Amino acid sequence: MSSDFEAYEQDFGTLTAEITNKIGRIPKLGGKEKTQLVLNVDKQLEEVRELMEQMDLEVREIPIQSRGMYQSRLKSYKGEMEKLEKDFKRSRIAYSDDVRNELLGEDAGSSESQRAHLLDNTEKLERSSRRLEAGYQIAVETEQVGQEILANLHSDREKIQRSRDRVRTTDRQTGRAERAPAWGGAL
Repeated sequence: MSSDFEAYEQDFGTLTAEITNKIGRIPKLGGKEKTQLVLNVDKQLEEVRELMEQMDLEVREIPIQSRGMYQSRLKSYKGEMEKLEKDFKRSRIAYSDDVRNELLGEDAGSSESQRAHLLDNTEKLERSSRRLEAGYQIAVETEQVGQEILANLHSDREKIQRSRDRVRTTDRQTGRAERAPAWGGAL
């Protein structure tokens, strides 16, 4: 199974290298050439997403003792994929800003920085949202664990109280038995 994963890794490397090359060329092109290249990169990015899904399925089939290594490799590939997608977005925006600068003159330069700033803020917001979701999930799990602990403590307390009551009852009965006259007394 790991040989399939390694074959997927080779495909991933080849595709991402091609995509990186094409992304670097996008801002320099215009018109139909740019449109064709953008569509081509978009298609290849979809292929990479499908490839990563296959890799994810493959990792799930790997024995548990070896799975961790493959999961960390897959995680790094996902990070690389996110970076490629960001670069792709930026390369398209860079082209759009160049055209805008030509049409509008110097005033469009501030638009480029605003757009980049907006993209950065959007990415930060998405990361923060993911962290908040993860934090919320942890809080829910912690609350569930806390409720289970409280239920166990309540059950243990009841057991201890019942045991204490039995000990007291036994002590009282033992005390009565010691005070009672002995039957076999002397004549």
